[in-house]
Amino acid sequence: MQQGMDDGSNIDYENAQVAFDEGGRPFIILRDQGKTKRLRGLEAHKANILAARAVANVLRSSLGPTGMDKMLVSGDQEVTVTNDGATILEKMEVDHQIGKLLVELSQSQDNEIGDGTTGVVVLAGSLLEEAEKLLDKGIHPIRISRGFDKAAEVAVQRLDEISDIMEWSPDNLKPLLQTAETTLGSKIIYRYQKQMAKIAVDAVVAVADLERKDVNFDLIKVEGKVGARLEDTMLVKGIILDKPMAHPQMQKEIKDAKIAILTCPFEPPKPKTKTELRISTPEAYQKLYEAEQKYFVDQVKACKDSGATLVLCQWGFDDEANHLLLSHDLPAVRWVGGVELELIAIATGGRIVPRFSELAPEKLGFAGSVKEVEFGTASDRMLVIEGCPNSRAVTVFVRAGNQMVVDEAVRSLHDAMCVTRNLIKDNRIVYGGGSCEMACSLRINDESNSDNTVEQYAMRAFADALEAVPLALAENSGFSPVAALSELKAEQIKTKNPYLGIDCLQRGHMDMKKQRVFETLIGKKQQILLATQLVRMILKIDDVMTPAEYA
Repeated sequence: MQQGMDDGSNIDYENAQVAFDEGGRPFIILRDQGKTKRLRGLEAHKANILAARAVANVLRSSLGPTGMDKMLVSGDQEVTVTNDGATILEKMEVDHQIGKLLVELSQSQDNEIGDGTTGVVVLAGSLLEEAEKLLDKGIHPIRISRGFDKAAEVAVQRLDEISDIMEWSPDNLKPLLQTAETTLGSKIIYRYQKQMAKIAVDAVVAVADLERKDVNFDLIKVEGKVGARLEDTMLVKGIILDKPMAHPQMQKEIKDAKIAILTCPFEPPKPKTKTELRISTPEAYQKLYEAEQKYFVDQVKACKDSGATLVLCQWGFDDEANHLLLSHDLPAVRWVGGVELELIAIATGGRIVPRFSELAPEKLGFAGSVKEVEFGTASDRMLVIEGCPNSRAVTVFVRAGNQMVVDEAVRSLHDAMCVTRNLIKDNRIVYGGGSCEMACSLRINDESNSDNTVEQYAMRAFADALEAVPLALAENSGFSPVAALSELKAEQIKTKNPYLGIDCLQRGHMDMKKQRVFETLIGKKQQILLATQLVRMILKIDDVMTPAEYA
């Protein structure tokens, strides 16, 4: 609102109204719509598709075992090097709302499956590219969406037909190892993929409930430490705490440890209200000091009387308490995180104790060995708790030369563990290298010929979009993409072998079954379904209103 009249140079009169107050003085009312940019119809569709394709094209070169890495530098100069689709999109600052939908798409794939985050975004981008061509032909967005839906159903059915059952057992983990190796083949740690795959599989199998086919990832702790080599990464059947003993002279190794897990601090109780205490004589000070000492002694005595040989405390304690614990030969660790305390309680069979008065022998945890380990010359110390009664809690301890490689190794191992978990839940697999996408594409093309509606064009477009995956794999592997795709298509039609794919690793043949390149069926199904749902949602938007300063 602007009172009175001025020269009018800054007023948009098309979106302004003149009104008069009770005194008869004129004033101008400016509408907010004057600051809004609006896109409608085909223009809105094309703007949305352009934004989504721009995001998808960023990830295209990172697909497959020979995909390129991306370096992302944050505002505080923190560097991340990765080819994990979900991580790249999470670290990118995407402002466009449709672009953000693709970020959320990769996050959904990561949360649900843990792998295939790059592929799902590349597929969504390709579907939108094909949808744009259909829009230019004058086909309605709703008919395109229905055609894509039909094609997705055909693709999922075809995946079921060409899937194989991967037989495995606790005595035969080779199939799980091969699947984890395929996942790690495109990661920065691929040089040690056999060792890393074994660590990932052993960690998942250790915490898996094979009867219910369920895996609780909360029982797997992944700890990283800079220093040493990547091949020094190991799996500990227990817990690693990134904490030293509270005092350097405390015992460094404890056999058959009885552990008191405390959430109460080693300090005198504090009054809940603001209190002022005035001391006027040395005797009064001495009396106060002795009372404080008694609190500390009683707390240490409560721990000793319960039979504890190690104390883990969620809170810190001062030098007075530290000295008393040392003099009573009671090793202690302070500032242990809540998540770590819960894991230690699960592993050792102990109970988390909130008050010293509740300490009892039956609430103590047990561990065969607790030792403080020192790394390198930097005085980095950690506690390793092993020999726990409940060995289902494990720790993956990642080592590498710098923090960047440690972070990427942690992400890669997480992907491998997710794929192993998926295979435990559903042991059906499909073969990689773009073979299943090509098989689905050929089937959809056949099915579209029997559809006599406009949606047959959308089904064919979906089939063409699926070919973007083998096309990107060929391009990233240094082949002529169109020639490699044409050869693959011709071979699949000629031999009717749905397992033929792009020979990214140049092993001399295209049979992915013989190359043992495969991924989980539920992961591939999820990719196709999630990408289709997102494209349908984008196609249904035909009116976009944005503030002018952001448009």
